[in-house]
Amino acid sequence: MDFFLKHKIIIVRTIGIIMLLLGFVIHFWAMPKMLVSENEIAAANVARMEASVKGRTAVAKKIKPDMSHFTKALVSAQQERMRYITIFAMILGVLFLGYSFLKKEEH
Repeated sequence: MDFFLKHKIIIVRTIGIIMLLLGFVIHFWAMPKMLVSENEIAAANVARMEASVKGRTAVAKKIKPDMSHFTKALVSAQQERMRYITIFAMILGVLFLGYSFLKKEEH
């Protein structure tokens, strides 16, 4: 406890810098870009193969429900959560840094 009280400002500034950098790194580097992902390519390939198989056979099969709206909703929800987490980490970093620069009265 004495160590924390002695080096409180350095510890709080270090935590603030780490949180701020973590937020920026995740937001700008690790966030998926607006390109076609490997999952979308694989889904398109599966759909193309199913269509070619369906065209060759004359046997009527059950029609599968379209699940693409679920996957789109899932991907957009994941991106929203990641955006909120990174914004929260950046705000925490700024708050820790701001708190470390406040002057406190010593009693």
